[in-house]
Amino acid sequence: MATTVLHTADTRGNANHGWLNAYHSFSFGNYYNADRNQFGVLRVLNDDTIAAGMGFGTHPHKNMEIITIPFEGDLAHKDSMGTSSTIKSGDVQVMSAGSGIQHSEFNPNADQQTKLFQIWLFPNKQEVTPRYQQITLDQSKQKNNFAQILSPNADDEGVWIHQDAWFFMADFDADYSKKYEIKKGGNGVYLIVISGSITVEGKELNTKDAIGITDFETLEIKAQTAARFLIMDIPMKM
Repeated sequence: MATTVLHTADTRGNANHGWLNAYHSFSFGNYYNADRNQFGVLRVLNDDTIAAGMGFGTHPHKNMEIITIPFEGDLAHKDSMGTSSTIKSGDVQVMSAGSGIQHSEFNPNADQQTKLFQIWLFPNKQEVTPRYQQITLDQSKQKNNFAQILSPNADDEGVWIHQDAWFFMADFDADYSKKYEIKKGGNGVYLIVISGSITVEGKELNTKDAIGITDFETLEIKAQTAARFLIMDIPMKM
C-alpha cells in the first residue's frame, strides 16, 4: 500500500535575504527540520527568487548532483571547469560536482527577477570527474504528458546524472488525468506543483504543495485546474 508524506507550501522553510527569497522543502542553511532532512536521495529542493542584478558568489560543491530549472528570467553561470553560460526559462542545467567544483550564479538582468528550482541529489558514485550539461526543453512535449527531462542515461531524453533518477515535467489541462508508473523498483516519487491544482491518489495539491509517495507501482494524477508540475522518481535508499 502506498505511503505518502504531504509537504504543503506554507510548511516550507523561508529565508528572505532581500536579494534572495528562498523557500526550502528540506533542511538548508539556517532552516532545520529533523523530519525534513531528505526524501530518499533528494537532499535539497529550493524555490528561489533572485532580485535583478544579484546572485551567489563563487562557492564550492562536492559529491552532489545539482539540477537547476529556471521558470522566469535568466541565470548566468560560471564555474571552475571554464563553463560560462546563461540558463533561461525552459532550460534545465545539471552539474555533477563529484571530486569538487566551484561556481557562481547570478541574475544578469537589471529589470527582471529570476525564479528557479535548485535540486540536489546524492549521487550513486563518489569522486566522479565534475561535469556540466545544459539543454533547452521542448515544452510542447509536456502538454498532457509526462515529458522526461532527466535520467541516468546519457543517450536518453533530457540531461543525465549519476543516479537512478528520472524527472518529468507535465502541463495538464483542467480535468485531464493520467497514470504515472514508477521507473524502478525501490524508487519513490516526490512531486511538486509549480502552478495550478491537481489531485494525486485523491489528495489535493495546490501551487508549491508537494507530496512524497513510496511503495506503489502506479499513481493517478488529475488536474483540477490547468496545472504544471514536476515529478522526481528517485531511489529511496542511499
